Amino acid sequence: MSRREQYEQKTEELLEPIVTGSGFELVDVEYVKEGGTWYLRAYIDKPGGITVDDCEKVSREFSDILDQKDYIEDSYIFEVSSPGLGRPLKKEKDFKRSLGEEVEIRTYRMIGRQKEFTGILKDFDKDTVTIEYEDGASQTFEKSEIALIRLAFDF
Repeated sequence: MSRREQYEQKTEELLEPIVTGSGFELVDVEYVKEGGTWYLRAYIDKPGGITVDDCEKVSREFSDILDQKDYIEDSYIFEVSSPGLGRPLKKEKDFKRSLGEEVEIRTYRMIGRQKEFTGILKDFDKDTVTIEYEDGASQTFEKSEIALIRLAFDF
């Protein structure tokens, strides 16, 4: 397990009770470097959406724990935010919640001359994702082939 994955896992463990205790869902945690700066980001959600006050509440509560545990060696910026409309499906609960919904899949390499697919999420397991197209045909993808899967949304 990489150092980045260790930080994300430890953060999830420590943050989960705070988030659920506030009535929210911890959607994801990421530790990423952007423009030379490390960011520790927590994405939270609730029915009806997350407000700035919700993010501030979780951030304040967790900042004390971060200072106390001090398990991240690098200097970093901690952020709490909403996952937004284009949030990727990552965990089993994301896939369960999205069954029957229209999803957008982007693959790492071409499959049948394309890398982008849109259809209704019909099934998934630990290794595969199956979507159904408008014409009733279905296609199964190995999760290892998928660069991104998220709910499709139209503007």
